[in-house]
Amino acid sequence: MAQDPLNNQWRTLDKDLGRISQLEYATQYVSRPMVGLGIALAFVVIVGIAVTIFLGTQTPSPIIIAAAVLGAYMAINIGANDVANNMGPAVGANALTMGGAIVIAALFESAGALLAGGDVVSTISKGIIDPESVADTQVFIWAMMAALMSSALWVNLATWVGAPVSTTHAVVGGVMGAGIAAAGFAAVNWATMGAIAASWVISPLLGGVVAAVFLAFIKAYIIYQDDKIAAARRWVPVLIGIMAGVFATYLAMKGLKRIVSIDLGTALVIGVVIGAVSYAISAPMIRRQSEGMENRNRSLKSLFSVPLVFSAALLSFAHGANDVANAVGPLAAIVHADQFGEFAGSVSIPNWVMIIGAFGISFGLVLFGPKLIRMVGSQITKLNPMRAYCVALSAAITVIIASWLGLPVSSTHIAVGAVFGVGFFREWHAERRSRKFGAAKPKRIAAEERRRRKLVRRSHFLTIIAAWVITVPAAATMSGLIFLGLSAVLS
Repeated sequence: MAQDPLNNQWRTLDKDLGRISQLEYATQYVSRPMVGLGIALAFVVIVGIAVTIFLGTQTPSPIIIAAAVLGAYMAINIGANDVANNMGPAVGANALTMGGAIVIAALFESAGALLAGGDVVSTISKGIIDPESVADTQVFIWAMMAALMSSALWVNLATWVGAPVSTTHAVVGGVMGAGIAAAGFAAVNWATMGAIAASWVISPLLGGVVAAVFLAFIKAYIIYQDDKIAAARRWVPVLIGIMAGVFATYLAMKGLKRIVSIDLGTALVIGVVIGAVSYAISAPMIRRQSEGMENRNRSLKSLFSVPLVFSAALLSFAHGANDVANAVGPLAAIVHADQFGEFAGSVSIPNWVMIIGAFGISFGLVLFGPKLIRMVGSQITKLNPMRAYCVALSAAITVIIASWLGLPVSSTHIAVGAVFGVGFFREWHAERRSRKFGAAKPKRIAAEERRRRKLVRRSHFLTIIAAWVITVPAAATMSGLIFLGLSAVLS
């Protein structure tokens, strides 16, 4: 039977169209990651153009334009990496969707940076290098430029690898490396660097211990009670009051510097008052919300979801108020030195510099933040609203304790350390309960199966710890090389 030439023609056309469709799908899949890079590049270019056009009546120097571009690049990387520590637990606990977390974080990060961002920033990053050792203003400008570039590149690399690192430590390393390249090892304040190195250990340990203590309390007094709902009515308002008091203290002490300066004692009084008011308001609300709930853990999770969302938003506000200086601090120092021909221990941050930092953090979060949010929220250990609540509360408490002790800690290390603390406590607690309530002769488990059953993924743990350890030396090395390169090209 002869084949119909027309049918063969249509069949051939269908195959060709199918191949074209597959090629289009493949092109879209490959080009999708490039969209974020393109938008980020456009933002950086727009910042450079805007600074050129709108910065006062005088034409800004190429140094200020270049520094503004680098500041925008650094802010994007802070949004991609640092903000995940605040939103990751809430997303991992399913209290927030990824889209909701990004919207809340972008709004509160920007509000914190613009409304309560510090108006004075140390141009030498908390006394890391001695200004007198870098006597030449031009040398100081190139040193700050190298520090800004190296810290941004390192945070970008860490985000690509999937490791949440401290942008504060990246800036510290950049300033130290540029200072060494410019004036030798004697220019570095090694006592300050020693305190920062100690914080690598203190921050995550303190955050992990505080988070584990709160999780142990919740398990003992709520989860393992015969009447879980009655226990929740008694203790959840207390926990909400503690959370409100802690965040009120945290924001009063760390997040409102631009509005009013508050010492630790006054901040604690404010926290106690806000905590008591929050307890009085939340107690009847929790009682009404818990009516008719089944006596099981799933019911308890819903009671912690709303407080967890509020805690994530408040952490983002405080982070924007404090950590935006990591992006704009060196930029503000460069602007001051270029305009006045001198450098000072601290300078005022112009509003346009704060705007670059705020919008850059928001762009970085929207474009590249989901990767680290998933890492912190679900890939290190499994979180639910109660565990994530312990992480958020630990982050705020640990910062207050560290400020009281005068320790330079990292919010990134604290938050991720709290996630690890929750996971390792669950491992220890599960092993303890299995020995207590298990069979007299527990079944032998192969080593590989035992590793698989661990509640904290060891591969992510080792990757993150390694990234923390090498952040300062890596940023310092990069900064020193960049400074030497700039000096060689421009001399």
